[in-house]
Amino acid sequence: MCVWRRLDLRGDAATVTKLSPVEIRRRLPRAALDVDVAVETVQPICDDIRDRGDAAVLEYTERFDQVRPAGLRVPAEALRRALDELDPAVRDALVEAIRRTRVVHRAQLREAVTVEVAPGTTVTEKWVPVDRVGLYVPGGRVAYPSSVVMNVVPAQEAGVGSLAVASPPQRDLSGPGGTPGPRDGLPHPVVLAACQLLEVDEVYSVGGAQAVAMFAYGTESCPPVDLVTGPGNVYVAAAKRLLRGIVGIDAEAGPTEVAILADHTADPAYVAADLIAQAEHDPLAACLLVSSSADLADAVEVELGKQVPATRHRERVEEALNGQGAIVLVDDVDAGLRVVDAWAAEHLEIQTENAAAVAARVRHAGAVFVGPYAPVPLGDYLAGSNHVLPTGATARHSSGLAVGAFQRQVHVVECTKEALAAVAPRIAALGAAEDLLAHVDAVEVRSQ
Repeated sequence: MCVWRRLDLRGDAATVTKLSPVEIRRRLPRAALDVDVAVETVQPICDDIRDRGDAAVLEYTERFDQVRPAGLRVPAEALRRALDELDPAVRDALVEAIRRTRVVHRAQLREAVTVEVAPGTTVTEKWVPVDRVGLYVPGGRVAYPSSVVMNVVPAQEAGVGSLAVASPPQRDLSGPGGTPGPRDGLPHPVVLAACQLLEVDEVYSVGGAQAVAMFAYGTESCPPVDLVTGPGNVYVAAAKRLLRGIVGIDAEAGPTEVAILADHTADPAYVAADLIAQAEHDPLAACLLVSSSADLADAVEVELGKQVPATRHRERVEEALNGQGAIVLVDDVDAGLRVVDAWAAEHLEIQTENAAAVAARVRHAGAVFVGPYAPVPLGDYLAGSNHVLPTGATARHSSGLAVGAFQRQVHVVECTKEALAAVAPRIAALGAAEDLLAHVDAVEVRSQ
């Protein structure tokens, strides 16, 4: 049974205009993850993998996943077999997801730009892909072939030359009497099939913190990478925090979340379905309805009472909605915008009158879904946008995964002798002000 909390921010006594964004966030539910505590847990694991390589990775994999792969790298034959045996409908959907995602991310590519800052002096801004990336695809409660697409496609479009995917191995007790089956110790077949479709042949049966450590330090089987991307559990986030600097990371992803800003025009059945869809990801998922209509809020609760008992993952959904679900009542859509901007959701749906105009005013969200026919699952699979998005209010300062995450900005400076001589007196003044006279000498020696 879902027990929704309600937070009333209507009227003068608690109007949102009197609350700062921080105060608003403190009033709203969101799962808390203690990444610092998890860092203490994963540090010895990461250190051991640094020192012992493959042997340590295999031992931790057996401990945490209850299965020991025959080897860390997935054989090419297993990738081919997974694609050959893939349900044709799933294959068709993945092909279209790849196409749409590639169209969106290819449009993100930036051309080199050259600016003449003064006669004879130019600065060219160019974008250079990292050499090698490690892409993490979670595999806890369910398989995520869509996360393969969301990680691999922007890396490929960015021009990354070497890509490796890691995903947790599965226990396949499909043999006689529940004995290990032919896929024991491999990532989920649909994940492998997605890799094969994308022509990624370097795939590892490794999950959790040990996958991040393997990518960061390198082992006998897996050369080190320059950048690790992809969502995961708190231990993946902790390993990213610990190893940041040794390797680049995209973000420390937390539990998934959705906020829905809705008014009296919203369909309560749609709103309820979207809240349930997000809740089925994780018992720690946060699901927020912000509405200017008490009638809509009541109707959504009625719909939840109908839809939750019928959903496949009812227990998980109920735990999420009871734990991090809430209805926030506000005076109007303007007040609702202030609330959702403060909460800075990973996913934000706008189901109001003039939804596109309201969405245009949003400043803080990982991705915004506009109107009744753009639910979050569209973005999860086939919108073409990326579903690796900032969580935990980090959308106030961070973006979702994109081509730019796999590239580095490099400035190329060119200057003629005459242009350097013209600016030399100003360099001399600034160098003297900072007491860096060798800087001044390095310029003056060229004008003698």
